[in-house]
Amino acid sequence: MILTNNLTVNEQRHLAVGGADTVELAERFGTPLYVMDEAMIRKACRQFKQSIDTYYGGRGLPHYASKAFCCKEMCRIIADEGLGLDVVSMGELYTAMSVGFPAQDIGFHGNNKTEEELRYALECGVGHIIVDNLTELDTLNALAGEMGKNARIMFRVKPGIEAHTHEFIMTGQIDSKFGLALENGEAMEAVKRALSMEHVTLGGLHCHIGSQIFDIDPFVMAADVMLHFIADIKAQTGYAVEELNLGGGFGIKYTQEENPVEYDQYMRKVSDKVKADCQALGIDQPFIVIEPGRSIAGPAGLTLYRVGSVKEIPGVRTYVSIDGGMTDNPRYALYQSRYEAVCANKADAPRDQIITLAGKCCESGDLIGKDMPLQKTEPGDVVAVLATGAYNYSMASNYNRATKPAVVMVKDGEARLIVKRETPEDLIRNDL
Repeated sequence: MILTNNLTVNEQRHLAVGGADTVELAERFGTPLYVMDEAMIRKACRQFKQSIDTYYGGRGLPHYASKAFCCKEMCRIIADEGLGLDVVSMGELYTAMSVGFPAQDIGFHGNNKTEEELRYALECGVGHIIVDNLTELDTLNALAGEMGKNARIMFRVKPGIEAHTHEFIMTGQIDSKFGLALENGEAMEAVKRALSMEHVTLGGLHCHIGSQIFDIDPFVMAADVMLHFIADIKAQTGYAVEELNLGGGFGIKYTQEENPVEYDQYMRKVSDKVKADCQALGIDQPFIVIEPGRSIAGPAGLTLYRVGSVKEIPGVRTYVSIDGGMTDNPRYALYQSRYEAVCANKADAPRDQIITLAGKCCESGDLIGKDMPLQKTEPGDVVAVLATGAYNYSMASNYNRATKPAVVMVKDGEARLIVKRETPEDLIRNDL
């Protein structure tokens, strides 16, 4: 059972990622341990960039959504690959700026940015502040005037599309905390207000319909809605919107049953719609931005755990308990997300046991997955949970005062530490 072609079984019968032996990684760096494959990350970046260059004639740019996985080294890689970056907090922006990421290629998202965050974004000179609501627009205009700046903005617009995904990660429909609605005229009101303001410049529009989406059609529909709105703006105000951010949300393969479409197919089909609509509506084709986050980081990562105990309840369930859990991967607790797991030190053996992978938190819902196939395991074995590169490290917590795991990057069989493991001293650093 191998989800991605960077995973192999070596001569020691161990699972290897990017040529690095996962059992040796667990011994060297400890567990739990996040492992990221640099070659796979870079390959995905290049595929997105090449695809958008091909289908939009070089008039577009992928922006890596840093909420999926953000650290200094990831920001360096994204900059090196020539992608832009989306951030959603002062912390993510600070991380990017700390390694000299080009501020003009950064978009700052968020539905409730604080004045402190807006000031920092203006000081950094980010390329776009993606404005979520009218209150933020007024606040930003005032702050920019006070600071002697001009804020280049996009508006986040709800295109009214309900993608087929978990309800917690659908964001394009009207009943969402994100963005401005089209149906009630709110989005057009925001555009007209921005065009009258002295200290903001409207650069474009943004939409995002959700995450972990496997269908292409919702993306096509969203592009159609947004381009018609751009045409309406031009008709009512004379203003030609220059940029359109179509968001992200491309699904990845967490289990064998899932079959995400190739990104190139998405890009081709959506670009066909963009070109056809622009011609039919008599508008210039805007510069296109997309936001792949999970689809760059997710498949490139896995998490290694050490088995502590195996509890067999005859006729009921077998619990395999590991030294991590919801503190380093909360996605099962949040979404009942499914994963594939492998006993890394018995990787060539059949996965002929059905188990529940249990975490160590004092919480009955602390699971990585129920009824998962896994090799026969015993205390001391190393378990690898696959496709954990996105929304695991970034959502990790210190619940039960657990320390957050280290992160290593592998390349050509070699591993380097990119985020140190937290220590108990780190947990009490800010205590008084």
